[in-house]
Amino acid sequence: MNSAERILLTLWVGALWAVGYLAVPVLFHELADRMLAGALAGTMFTLVAWLGLAVGGTLAIGELARYRFRPRWRFWVLLLMLALVAMGHFWVQPMMHTLKEGGLQEGSARAAEFARLHGISASLYLATSLAGLLLVAASGRRGPTEA
Repeated sequence: MNSAERILLTLWVGALWAVGYLAVPVLFHELADRMLAGALAGTMFTLVAWLGLAVGGTLAIGELARYRFRPRWRFWVLLLMLALVAMGHFWVQPMMHTLKEGGLQEGSARAAEFARLHGISASLYLATSLAGLLLVAASGRRGPTEA
């Protein structure tokens, strides 16, 4: 992995960690209006998702090209991260948005479904964050077949 790729990876993974585990919790702690906190969090998560799709796609293509279309473990981790981001952004988030638009009454079946989807979304995000951390930690190391 060259310097530019390491910088891109660090940008993406840093954004994942900064938004998901620093900025969003601060929003919900500091803002009295939970709807506003949720809207701002949603915007930040959307931006991080698009950043991840662009950077992850670029890095995955770079990995394939570097090894003449014989993927190494980094490619598979990037592909997993891309799949997790896509599932969260294009599948889970739209369902959550639809539920929110219809109104959520505390204790209702819709609220319970929203909570279930929120848990799925958080799990996908955590898995992406941890996989990214693995890539960052290994980005400066060279294996026996990597020159």
